[in-house]
Amino acid sequence: MKEVIINRKIIHVDMDAFYASVEQMDNPELIGKPIVVGGSSERGVVSAASYEARKFGVRSAMSGQIARELCPELVFVKPRFDRYKEISQQIRKIFLDYTDLVEPLSLDEAYLDITENKKGNPSATLVAKEIRERIFNEVGLRASAGISNSKFVAKIASDINKPNGQKTIPPEEVIQFLEELPIEKFYGVGKVTTQKMYKLGIFYGRDLKAKTEKFLTKHFNNSGEYYYKIVRGIHNSQVKPNRARKSVAAEHTFSKNLTSEIFMLEKLEKISEELERRLFKSKVSGKTITLKIKYSDFKTQTRSKTLPYFIKEKAVLLETVKELLYQEKVLNSVRLLGISVTNLNIHAKKATEKPIVVQLKFEF
Repeated sequence: MKEVIINRKIIHVDMDAFYASVEQMDNPELIGKPIVVGGSSERGVVSAASYEARKFGVRSAMSGQIARELCPELVFVKPRFDRYKEISQQIRKIFLDYTDLVEPLSLDEAYLDITENKKGNPSATLVAKEIRERIFNEVGLRASAGISNSKFVAKIASDINKPNGQKTIPPEEVIQFLEELPIEKFYGVGKVTTQKMYKLGIFYGRDLKAKTEKFLTKHFNNSGEYYYKIVRGIHNSQVKPNRARKSVAAEHTFSKNLTSEIFMLEKLEKISEELERRLFKSKVSGKTITLKIKYSDFKTQTRSKTLPYFIKEKAVLLETVKELLYQEKVLNSVRLLGISVTNLNIHAKKATEKPIVVQLKFEF
């Protein structure tokens, strides 16, 4: 059966420089200064950067050392995740005043399906504006929003007028918007895929749309079908309030590089202990254990093993990770080790989405 576009009213709300903004809100002395959350140690990594810091090229996931070189006046602030979670819950309550269909992606962003909202407001654009105003007035932070008929387009739109702005892409403009969009702006197309598409002559959505599904599947495997659909505005994924957790992980960046596998095992034992605690707290277990190794040259390697049973105990985790560590020789010094558990024993019921055409007049 041919899949058709299901028109919904979706808002993607994305907080502006969330962690950094919370720190500036709680400490007015930081307002207007270039600050980063995390990354203060010699080998630390930046968790978030204020817009003042971003002007110097400072970005999240950047090493603190590089960030300091880009901006010598940079102020480093220790993360306070309990505070960020507290603020996130306040924002979530505002969302729930408009709809129960709220799908959090992280502490600082979420999808809202307001096709039938609690306020009875037919304009998704006005609802998004009202939500952003309430977040500022009641919480003290600024947010940006994207509004469209699918999660995919709404996610892209929320980034267009950042910070403290919003962008609406009504259904009748979606196809043209996607055709004119640079391929690197497509949500889910990372740096590696972007370069691969460039080599295939794909620079804009219109170039992607010109390729057949067979061509895209040949070059991008299962993702080919996804790319074929999204550039045609077909993305019927529903907003799911109860998103099933897919993994539980723990990792640590070391103050000095590790060169001995014996020292690595000592660190992995502590990481396994932390991961066990998180698994018990989350009340889940899993079958697939993955060892993450980041070397001193920042190259990352993962090694995985799937067991025939669910586990969450430290002893089994450590035994499996030990096997993965010795699977092949570690050829370089190591700056980070991590362990994750996937293939969790969460059996969330999947909503069946029937391909239907919604015959409604939408006011965006």
